Amino acid sequence: MEVKAVDRYIRVSPRKARLVADLVKGKPVSDALSILEFTPRAISIYLYKLIRSAVANASHKQGVDVDVLFVKNVLVDQGPTLKRFRPGPQGRGFRILKRTCHLTVILDEA
Repeated sequence: MEVKAVDRYIRVSPRKARLVADLVKGKPVSDALSILEFTPRAISIYLYKLIRSAVANASHKQGVDVDVLFVKNVLVDQGPTLKRFRPGPQGRGFRILKRTCHLTVILDEA
């Protein structure tokens, strides 16, 4: 039985988040959490908490064995982009795009 958890508006670009998401896809939950614990990326903290949240969601459902869960899929979608300006030479303004992403973790029983 599938269980999912969603986290939205994370201030990390989706491209950087997908690099870490690919590390944990298809792994058992215990392995995925240990990988994320030692991954030196900003998104790993959010992904760690999100997987723990999905496990908590699974524990509230009846008929789901928490010990045999694995990460079926991690979806990283693009969120809204914050547009900022930085001063440039001769009175110009350079645009800075601060990207956000939405994370979805889907867990399933092995």
